[in-house]
Amino acid sequence: MKQILTAAAIAGLLASGAAFADAGADLAKTKNCLACHAVDKKVVGPAYKDVAAKYKADKGAEAKLIDKIKKGGSGVWGNVPMPPNPQVNDAEAKQLVQWVLSQK
Repeated sequence: MKQILTAAAIAGLLASGAAFADAGADLAKTKNCLACHAVDKKVVGPAYKDVAAKYKADKGAEAKLIDKIKKGGSGVWGNVPMPPNPQVNDAEAKQLVQWVLSQK
């Protein structure tokens, strides 16, 4: 019985991680982030896995990136600016950043 409960708990954790990944990817599609970004390659902006690697050890990364999504910015990844995204609310920006930072 203990093994069954352990297996069920592990399956639940794996499913919630998959749901988080799907929700982040779905939100990125909905908010048109994928017009300029991709998970694993540079498009106009950097690949999300490159963003995650760059900010891996930065404890303030989440706040910085939420701000960048909302207000836009330039100079970090080259000369092409990232425009502001007023269609993304604070909760969505946080969800997107957490998803981006989870990329490997």
